Amino acid sequence: MCATIGRMATTGRRVGRPRAEQRPESGLSARDELLRAAAELFTTLGYAATTTRAVAERAGMRQATMYHYFGGKEDLLAELLESTVTPSLILARELLADEKRAAETRLWELCRSDVELLCRGPHNLGGLYLLPEVRAERFAGFHHVRAELKDAYGRLLAETGPGAELDKAELALRTDLVFGLIEGVILVHRSDPDRPVAAFAEATADAALRIAGARDEGARDEGTRDEGTWDPETPHAETPCAGRD
Repeated sequence: MCATIGRMATTGRRVGRPRAEQRPESGLSARDELLRAAAELFTTLGYAATTTRAVAERAGMRQATMYHYFGGKEDLLAELLESTVTPSLILARELLADEKRAAETRLWELCRSDVELLCRGPHNLGGLYLLPEVRAERFAGFHHVRAELKDAYGRLLAETGPGAELDKAELALRTDLVFGLIEGVILVHRSDPDRPVAAFAEATADAALRIAGARDEGARDEGTRDEGTWDPETPHAETPCAGRD
């Protein structure tokens, strides 16, 4: 769930697609300007109230130009949603492959980074996760990536000391609780958007480890020391941020 639009490339606009109005040069591609405009309008006007024409005009383009890049609002929403999950899945895979550090530390780092991704940035896309439209088949890609991320949480949890002692049903429940806590920050952040994100993310990661039955003190210290390995503001994150459902 609140994010930086990092996937936006710096390539030039396509030739032969005139703009409806001139906007300050952003250095973004036309496609990424459309994503940024959609993120802004979906979170301020609402998804249902936003038209493709409004998105195009906000990006400084003609509506016909927008259809050169996206088939409609659903395509824009699908990409925005998927982009809020993919960076955390990339990190989760890296952490699963890192056997040098304790699983508790890696789980804490994933939780902290995921919360920062969901809450940092100019547009809080988390509210879009509550849209009934998101349940449609068009968004199956988003739900698939989200399921992969949840599975990665479960695998990391299973590698912790307490997690290794759980049976399959207990591990599934504990994974649901941890993952639910992380995605629950969407609503918490909405109620107090001015709360410092870094401290909020660390506190949430601490709580997640307590749910997992692990001690958070050492994991937090080591995870904080290793913060430089992951930053939602860097190109590695590659996407706008928001919440998930």
